[in-house]
Amino acid sequence: MSGFNINRRQFLGVSATAASGLVLAGCDQFDFLGQRDNQVRAVLEQANVLTYQVQRRLIGAQTLAREYAPSEIRQGQRPNGSTDPTTAEYMFLKNQNFADYRLTVKGMVEREVSFSLDELRNMPARSQITRHDCVEGWSCIAKWSGTPLGGVLDQAGVKPGARFCVYHCYDNIQRTLTGDILYYSSSDLIDAYHPQTILSYGLNDAVLPVSNGAPIRLRIERALGYKQPKYLHTIELVDDLTPFGRGKGGYWEDLGYDWYGGI
Repeated sequence: MSGFNINRRQFLGVSATAASGLVLAGCDQFDFLGQRDNQVRAVLEQANVLTYQVQRRLIGAQTLAREYAPSEIRQGQRPNGSTDPTTAEYMFLKNQNFADYRLTVKGMVEREVSFSLDELRNMPARSQITRHDCVEGWSCIAKWSGTPLGGVLDQAGVKPGARFCVYHCYDNIQRTLTGDILYYSSSDLIDAYHPQTILSYGLNDAVLPVSNGAPIRLRIERALGYKQPKYLHTIELVDDLTPFGRGKGGYWEDLGYDWYGGI
């Protein structure tokens, strides 16, 4: 099992490095991912399905990711990807120290709800020292603090037909001639309700920095780094991922990364 994960991570790391360079260069080298009969795309999709099935069947839905001792935090959490969004709404909130920030839960719920940052901080909290594994091949141990996502979803009342959470962010990860492309990701409800899945507002016993995703960063601790969306503002409960982006469940997933991203 461990050998499988290492080989898969190495493969994804090489893919990520190439993908990042191409995206930043504005290239169209990912066009093949839109071709359903393409062999490379088929390999990526099969890796996704296999990882998802193996982890769900052998590891268990509620099995915890490893947690570490405080002495094992040896450096600050490395910022990665976007580190300071420039969308007008985010810049306004940042200049106001996020006083007007709201996290919204909508979609297939009994009632749409929204919470201020102070309201989230006053909810039951959890802290966990875990290892962040980036698809690029590096890791970092850090302490994350926040409120469990499951309790927030319960306040909205998830409808029985909902299957996924779609996470919408302020992060304008890519700028094009037609406008900004905003980061988004998604998970199933098993990961959303996992005990270690938290809406993090604290990092290493301090307020979460902008470079690491302030004011709220989702932590799904059994997944790779690109499944930990920063600058989160809306959680949408849905039964189908195809209406979002290119229909694959996330920004990087739309470019060929696997949807599950489990480790």
